[in-house]
Amino acid sequence: MSRKSGVLELAVLGLLHQAPMHGYELRKRINTVLGSFRALSYGSLYPCLKDMLARGWIVEDNAAERTATRRAGGRSKIVYRLTAEGKEHFQDLLADSGPAAWDDEEFGVHLAFFAQTDADVRLRILEGRRSRLEERVDSLRQSLTRTRERVDSYTLELQRHGLESVEREVRWLNELISTERLGEEPNSGDEPSATISTERLGEEPNSGDEPSATISTERTDVTSEERRGEQPGRPETVRVSPATGNDKE
Repeated sequence: MSRKSGVLELAVLGLLHQAPMHGYELRKRINTVLGSFRALSYGSLYPCLKDMLARGWIVEDNAAERTATRRAGGRSKIVYRLTAEGKEHFQDLLADSGPAAWDDEEFGVHLAFFAQTDADVRLRILEGRRSRLEERVDSLRQSLTRTRERVDSYTLELQRHGLESVEREVRWLNELISTERLGEEPNSGDEPSATISTERLGEEPNSGDEPSATISTERTDVTSEERRGEQPGRPETVRVSPATGNDKE
């Protein structure tokens, strides 16, 4: 079984563990709940469902659905329901905290079902993911140092963006791990912050600075006028009276 099929299998089992669903609803829930887990098509979902039916992990539970749909004059839908074997297999998949669960493909779907995962397994997966990303940060920093003199500013900015994205995820994982160790749930109340594009200003990205482990948004160029609450650089207004014939040199 391929890595991608295994991820899809875990997602389907997890959603059916919550409630029976038909194929179209499953597809929508996977695309909505998992978000970054790529767009899912019927071409990949239904072979997965067929294989799970053959293994006895799910069954077609469509008698009541078909009766109600036919009475309404619509097309019947097959509803899939998890079996006892399927529930047991789902728990086995949730308990897997090995290196595969730390990878980009599987980490997201494991995280989506953390509420149904044991605390010690959650912590091992988070720590493993952090370790994997810390290795990636070191590799990206070394690559950026080697190539910064040989690439243009936009390519360099792309590399910096990749590095900063991984650094942000490491900081996010640090927070999750601290929360897990305290026995608390993550706080999801903050809204995502917006970024400002230098392209609107007609400028090239500034890639002269070395990459850092933190991203600062605090200004450091505050002038003395701003500290006093004045408008910086505002010239004084001088009134000039028109010359008259009575003026003397």
